[in-house]
Amino acid sequence: MRRYIKKHITVDLKILTIKMKGLLLVILMIFSSCNCQKKAAMNNEEDTNIHNEKLTLLLQDNYSGSDVSETLVIKDAKELKSFYSKINQTRKPGLPVPEVDFTKEIILVHCSGLRKSNVAPPSLSVLEETDEELVLETTNGKVEQKGGDSAEISPFSVYKMPLTSKKIIFKKED
Repeated sequence: MRRYIKKHITVDLKILTIKMKGLLLVILMIFSSCNCQKKAAMNNEEDTNIHNEKLTLLLQDNYSGSDVSETLVIKDAKELKSFYSKINQTRKPGLPVPEVDFTKEIILVHCSGLRKSNVAPPSLSVLEETDEELVLETTNGKVEQKGGDSAEISPFSVYKMPLTSKKIIFKKED
């Protein structure tokens, strides 16, 4: 009887050990995948900042409330609150309005209109700068994945940049 109990306990311990190793492996994979996403996002932000020192990305999201592609230059707090009230109509809680010193900075918002959710988010980048003009390129994003049905979204990006007296011109990516 003792041998049977000892053998039974040994088998149970082996099964428990295998299950624990499997659980540990799953937990390890979850944590490592989370860190990889953070690193990728941080690297992407660093690359954007290196190439685009004038523009600082404040927010990217999938619902702007705008069905058409448009780019806005916001120069006062009232306009900014108006834009955020438009995008927060269907959100509970809504996105917080960023604190901006409009004596030193302006806000640029690029809405790319209705599109499928498998498209990369819209972006702005400095294309050219002269003494009188600042030319920004609007990019509506490329298809990230093919196949399958995807939902329609209206993504937008909000940027902050130093106040300038230059004429701001927007050019669409070819």
